[in-house]
Amino acid sequence: MRAAVPAQAPSPQVSNLLDGSWDRRLSRGLVAPDSSFDLHGHSLASAHAMLDRALERSIGRGDRVLLLVTGRAPRPDAERPFARGAIRAAVPDWLAASRHADRIAAVRGAHPRHGGAGALYVILRRPTVRGR
Repeated sequence: MRAAVPAQAPSPQVSNLLDGSWDRRLSRGLVAPDSSFDLHGHSLASAHAMLDRALERSIGRGDRVLLLVTGRAPRPDAERPFARGAIRAAVPDWLAASRHADRIAAVRGAHPRHGGAGALYVILRRPTVRGR
């Protein structure tokens, strides 16, 4: 008799609604972020709260591209890899579970001129126009 394997809930994912031209422009560093927020150096709790406020402000202003500075993940040969990169690792889950998740079109790694491996672009959906 086989032991029952508990079904795992699918991990929440941020939608991926960008077309190829967006990806090309982002990868070449041709998109200027509308706003940026630096989470690096914060505790996990304060970074999570700051991310929520940053999304709320960016959405309220009608921004499309938010540059989120998280700090670089630790190098594989780092002496204490567990001491760094926790915020960067948590951001995708935070965004997927955010009250603003329905407004996030995609998340991409930043171009080196905008922070490279230490930053992410959060691309927000255009606001929906009601009454059309």
